[in-house]
Amino acid sequence: MEISLKGKTALIGGSTAGIGRAIAHVLARCGASVLLVARNEDKLKATLAELDHKQGQEHSYLATDFNDFENQKAKIADFLADRPIDILVNNTQGPQAGSVANKDGADYQEAFNLLFQHTVYLTGLVLPYMRAEGYGRIINVSSMTVKEPSPSLILSNTMRTALLSWAKSLSVDVAADGITVNSVLTGFFDTDRLNSLMEMQAEQSGKPFEEVRDARIGKIPVGRLGDPLEYGYLVAFLASPYAAFINGTAIPLDGGASVGLL
Repeated sequence: MEISLKGKTALIGGSTAGIGRAIAHVLARCGASVLLVARNEDKLKATLAELDHKQGQEHSYLATDFNDFENQKAKIADFLADRPIDILVNNTQGPQAGSVANKDGADYQEAFNLLFQHTVYLTGLVLPYMRAEGYGRIINVSSMTVKEPSPSLILSNTMRTALLSWAKSLSVDVAADGITVNSVLTGFFDTDRLNSLMEMQAEQSGKPFEEVRDARIGKIPVGRLGDPLEYGYLVAFLASPYAAFINGTAIPLDGGASVGLL
């Protein structure tokens, strides 16, 4: 089975590093035109130059800060006004780590804008074209913490759980239009984000970074961290016509680390 996304345009958030960057590379290899979205324009240009470029593909980028939701709404809407999107990968940087005890209402509002409001707004912009075409793929980069909350990631736990409920409801509303909505519950992948969290954990616990990393890997049955490209492979399948009957799901991608059956 060969996955071809030729003729499709994919918008990928947070696409200059880690999982988002890997998804961009894989979708470009599958023939999609890729629209990169992230904060740092230099990194966007560098990532754009790395992408496979086949005949008919037109890659581009938008430099915008997801943290500045209210001020960026018009910029995003204008940019997408003449750019139809077939595949939307909702991915942002995670909110700041911390527990219930050290977060207040302003922190929750900021995380709500970053993870929830931005995703809902961006999805609303691309849905009319998807409906008109009778084809669309909305894929949300979520986290396994929606099933097994991490005490040190209270903002992510809370907002991603809300987003998962929204995605499930949306999947029912748009299914008859040929649009699917799925979420990926991200486990431990070898990214800068995970390394920074482990460095913080090492500093707080007084343990060496290597010990913290080994303990994290020890919780993964396959015995290693995930390769971000492996994430891209799943997204490419979900974005393809082969996945037309997969809708409203939350798929764990964690090497077997989650312990729950559901």
